[in-house]
Amino acid sequence: MTITAGQFITCTLDAAEYGIDIMAVREIRGWAATTAIPHAPPWIRGVINLRGIIVPILDLRARFGMPLTVPTQMHVVVIIQTGTRTAGLLVDAVSDIVSVAPEEIRPVPEIGASVPERLLCGLVPLERGMVALVSLESLLTFDEEALAASADASALHS
Repeated sequence: MTITAGQFITCTLDAAEYGIDIMAVREIRGWAATTAIPHAPPWIRGVINLRGIIVPILDLRARFGMPLTVPTQMHVVVIIQTGTRTAGLLVDAVSDIVSVAPEEIRPVPEIGASVPERLLCGLVPLERGMVALVSLESLLTFDEEALAASADASALHS
């Protein structure tokens, strides 16, 4: 997958920083309780009603194979839209907006962890550290293999 340069909203999960294409971001909200969906993978926290639109909330930490987030009032939900899909991403915090030129984007190295690798579309080295660019299309694609691998990873961290 190729990604074009532009601006990215950076958000944090623990000490790691992730970039989300600013053109896909619709709003940033504080954490609010969700309605659980039976048989959903653990990284789908549930749904919210956002002005008449039912929006699934994904725990980005769990989607990346880390332990589930224990949300507090300090956590943030980034509402994104790609094509016709709208979703919320639960993150620790939103930290910055960065402008990225095409030559600054490095490929994600293959390390054998196919699901986490394909959820990223590039890495940007900055003075303060590395920002991993999130592939929103892959993030919102819930194929059987990805669901099973993510469920297995979440189970290991529980």
